[in-house]
Amino acid sequence: MTDRAPAPVGLHDREPVERTRAFWERLGLPGLFDVHVHFLPPSIERAVWRVFDEAGPLIGRDWPIRYRQSVEERLELLRAFGVRRFPTLPYAHKPGVAGFLNAWSRDFAAEHDDVLWTGTFYPEPDAAAYVSSLIADGVALFKVHQQVGGFHLDDAHLDDVWPVLERSRTPVLIHAGSGPVGTEFTGPASMARLLERHPGLVVIVAHLGAPECLEFADLAARFESIYLDTSMAVSPFFGEHFDPAVVERLAGLRHRVLFGSDFPTLPFAYVEQLEALAALGSLDDRLDDAWLRDVCWHNAAALFAESLTPR
Repeated sequence: MTDRAPAPVGLHDREPVERTRAFWERLGLPGLFDVHVHFLPPSIERAVWRVFDEAGPLIGRDWPIRYRQSVEERLELLRAFGVRRFPTLPYAHKPGVAGFLNAWSRDFAAEHDDVLWTGTFYPEPDAAAYVSSLIADGVALFKVHQQVGGFHLDDAHLDDVWPVLERSRTPVLIHAGSGPVGTEFTGPASMARLLERHPGLVVIVAHLGAPECLEFADLAARFESIYLDTSMAVSPFFGEHFDPAVVERLAGLRHRVLFGSDFPTLPFAYVEQLEALAALGSLDDRLDDAWLRDVCWHNAAALFAESLTPR
């Protein structure tokens, strides 16, 4: 457990900012598309950060959050990095909170043109109704968290939600892997069962599904609408969860791998994940600059093309 929260690191620390910009500028990209960024209502955010600070049971290790600035300072920092598009990724941890999170996230996205409007849902009787309403209103993405929420994806309360998402092709970013601490609800089993029933669902597997990276990559090879986000999974901090054997899969799934960071709850500099991705090229020469360009921009831009139109 940490004795105190670390001092935030921001724009005054120019070296990581310059390294981040140099990364995508060298690739000739317009910036970065980060599919795994969190902005949450202040009360929820404080509760989440407290769990990290206390190395709570679902964290399991010291995890000093590096980017603890105000909301506006964090937005400024992402833009300084060159992150052009990013979501808010709220996740409902119990029944009855999704409405509050969805209303807050809607307002936040409306105030910031570079934010992808993100919703969430939980296994509860009215989930299909509010998911359908959000889709009709133009939500870009949903986020659910099996580990924190404590549910399987094929929970009966979600039976009417998945067909709506499958028909609309609205992506759902799911924390399904057992990292950092597994529970009875994590792992690839319930996602595999769900995809057998709804093979057209557009699913983004958070953190490459770590530590079950191979199993989730194999699911992506079976189902063409499954994407993998890279957040934390190949970082030095989280590296024990990364099986190098998954590199071959990442080459084969080139157009369905998406860069994600997990900002702001990072215990290291933002740029370190980008550099770790680039280092994968030493393991497989197919993970070259062209692969990086797709992962860091083109794949997400294509997936969210409709959401990128000017508001």
